[in-house]
Amino acid sequence: MKKTKFIIVMIVILITASCEKLIEVDIPDNQIDREAVFKDVQTANSALAALYADVMKNSPIAGANLETNLSAYTDELDNYTTAASDTRDIFLNQQIDTNSIVYSLWANSYKHIYTANSILEGIEGSTAIKATDKKYLRGEALLIRTIMLFYLNQLYGDIPYPESTNYNINNTINKTASTEVLTKMESDLFEVSLLLQNDYRNAERIYPNRMVARLLLAKVYMAKQEWDKAESALKEITQSPLYQMTNDINKVFQKTEKHILWQLKPHNNQSLPQASIYYFVNAAPSTYALTATLINSFSVGDLRKQHWIAAVNFNGNTYYRAEKYKNRDFNNTMEYSIVFRLEEAYLLLAETLVQQNKFNEALPYLNATRQRAQIPTLAMPISKDLLMDEILLENKREFFTEMGHRFLDLKRTGKLNTLPNTKPSWKDYHKLWPIPQKEILLNANLKPQNTGY
Repeated sequence: MKKTKFIIVMIVILITASCEKLIEVDIPDNQIDREAVFKDVQTANSALAALYADVMKNSPIAGANLETNLSAYTDELDNYTTAASDTRDIFLNQQIDTNSIVYSLWANSYKHIYTANSILEGIEGSTAIKATDKKYLRGEALLIRTIMLFYLNQLYGDIPYPESTNYNINNTINKTASTEVLTKMESDLFEVSLLLQNDYRNAERIYPNRMVARLLLAKVYMAKQEWDKAESALKEITQSPLYQMTNDINKVFQKTEKHILWQLKPHNNQSLPQASIYYFVNAAPSTYALTATLINSFSVGDLRKQHWIAAVNFNGNTYYRAEKYKNRDFNNTMEYSIVFRLEEAYLLLAETLVQQNKFNEALPYLNATRQRAQIPTLAMPISKDLLMDEILLENKREFFTEMGHRFLDLKRTGKLNTLPNTKPSWKDYHKLWPIPQKEILLNANLKPQNTGY
């Protein structure tokens, strides 16, 4: 136990030291003994566990982090703060390259990429870890790296794609074109699909399996408009006996349900930030509340509106808060932070099928969440454009304030420029964020800055 704790401390030192600079993150050999960290599977697992813990704490997929800002950036959340702040600038679509949120998302993501690369190198160089253990260790570390790169690509476009911890390379690394980033992610995820098993190595699904890689690979295929490949990857998930839609709307965000592909476990049964950041009662909101546009997208009988949204009446006004995660008493035994769930695979599959004019086949996947919400299902005849609009709308109702879904869905479907209807400051170049000024000053090869900034 003492040895394991020491290794975890060393990994934390590695993580902390790596966040000072985008890619100036190589750790001198005298700060961490890689041979000690990867001398056996126990210590290697400790290194991987430290990466998961930091991902849960502060990363694009950490609860109420990127998802809060992207929900406000699009049309899901109104920001009620009055003082000027970087958070409010995101809401107003007025972010610039010195915005702290723009910087922290970039820096934290590359911190996790660096740590994943360090683990990958340590596993590769280890002679003591069995080949069977190396497979899942490499697969999970490579998957974490690819997830971070996916969100960076979606937000910043052309980005560096570091594949080592070599200081001399990373200090002056160039950006990789967005199309090539997608191709490299495809290759990495194909490898992950070969390394990981379908079966989970933990019953709580707190470590990703092969199906998580297939879902992310489908998203990459869809970004490349390779609909048939996306369909194939998604059908592996929807046809797997591992997963089953949860019929009880009140159990969708409980950790034990079989629709969950992957979730992050909070430390010491802490309540999730998603349960508290949107919470207000007997008062007007001081930070966030759901937009009228979102609320009006639900029909009166939609169970999601009844159970995932709470109305707050104050001074003759009605505000609405997100209420998906409900445990706020810091004795949380039932809610983990869900990263991916089966409903996403269903709606993505419906989209890929519609793009291939397979309307009849797409409808059951679109109707699955509607049936659970007890709203009318759709039937043929229906046009392609209307079906695509309905899929986008169903994503909005199903995934509001989750994982930056709304931004990603609008971007993938080419609908970001519909946001000026509710976001008067929106401009076409807002589909990308600026590269942080700090990073360009440290590495001139990150120029040119994204258009508009």
